[in-house]
Amino acid sequence: MGSHSPEGGHRSRRTKYADDAPDGRDSGRNERKDGFYDKKFDDSASRRNRSRDRNSRKRSRTPDLDDRRSRSRERAKKRDRDGDRNRGRGTRRDRDRSSERAGRHHRSFGRDRPRQRSQDSKRSRRELRREEDDKPDRPDSKRSIVKRSGPLLSQGDTFAISNGEEPEIPKEKPNFGNSGALAAASNSVAQADGSTITLKYHEPPEARKPPPRDVWKMFVFKDSNIVDTVELSLRSCWLVGRDTAVVDLLAEHPTISSQHAVIQFRYTEKRNEFGDKIGRVKPYLIDLESANGTSLNSEKVPESRYLELRSKDMVKFGLSTREYVLVLAPKE
Repeated sequence: MGSHSPEGGHRSRRTKYADDAPDGRDSGRNERKDGFYDKKFDDSASRRNRSRDRNSRKRSRTPDLDDRRSRSRERAKKRDRDGDRNRGRGTRRDRDRSSERAGRHHRSFGRDRPRQRSQDSKRSRRELRREEDDKPDRPDSKRSIVKRSGPLLSQGDTFAISNGEEPEIPKEKPNFGNSGALAAASNSVAQADGSTITLKYHEPPEARKPPPRDVWKMFVFKDSNIVDTVELSLRSCWLVGRDTAVVDLLAEHPTISSQHAVIQFRYTEKRNEFGDKIGRVKPYLIDLESANGTSLNSEKVPESRYLELRSKDMVKFGLSTREYVLVLAPKE
C-alpha cells in the first residue's frame, strides 16, 4: 500500500467517517462504504452511546428525585407542626387545669360569701324582731312564736300561743283508781279508845290451814328448858310481836318489834317425775322489816321474803335468848 496524499483519491478514515456523521459529529456507525470494519472505532462509538444513554436516564430521573425530596421535606415540616401542636395542647391542658382550679377556688369563695351574707341578714332580722317585740307602744307588732316541747297542743292552745297568749291550764280530772285507803282500813284493828292499829301483814291468796294429818308444833326454849308449846296447826297465820292488841304469839322482849315476824302456812304445788301435780301445805317465815331482825338456824333472814320452815328448825326473834323450835309430829 502506498502513502495517501491530501490530493489523492483516498481520505483518512476519521475524516471520512466524520464527514458522514450528522451534525459534524461521529455517528458511531461501524461500517464504511467499502464494507471495511474497524473494531477499535466501534468500541469507542459504543462507549459514547452508553454515556449518552446514562445522561438521558439521569435527566429523566431528576423530576422524580425532586418530587421525593419535596415530599420528604413536607413530611418533616408536618412532623414539626404536629410536635408544636402537641406541645401547645400540653400547655393548653396545663392552662386549663390551672384555670379550673382557680375557678373552683373562686366559686368556693363565692359560695362562702352568700352564706355569710345570709347569716348577717338573718342576724339583722332577728335583731329587728327583738326590737319590735320590745317596743310597748306598738300593740299591733308581731311577736315571735314561743317554741314548746312535749305533746301536740290543741287548736285553741296553738291559736293562743300564736297570738302571744298563754294557753289555759287544764283542770285536774277526778281519779277513780285505788288509793290504798280501803286496803289499809281492811287491815286495821279498832281499839276501845277509838284509835286504830294498821296491820303490817295481810295473808296471801295461797294461805291455807294445815290438814289434820300434819300436826305442827313449836316449842319455846329458855336456857334449855321448855317454857311454852304452841299448836301451829290450829291457824293458818301466826303474827309474832309485842303488841298484845294484834299479835297471835306474844314476845315481850324489848328488842322485838310490835309486829316483828309472821309464820304463814301456804299451799304450794309441784310436779313429780310422771308430770302429776302434788300439792302440800308448808310453813314459811317472813320478817316484817323489824328493827333487830330475825334469825333462822343462827343466820339472819332477809326482810319481806318467804323462807320455808322444816321440822327441827330453830328461830330467834330480835336479841331475845328464847329459841323457837318447830317440830312435825310423826304420823300414827
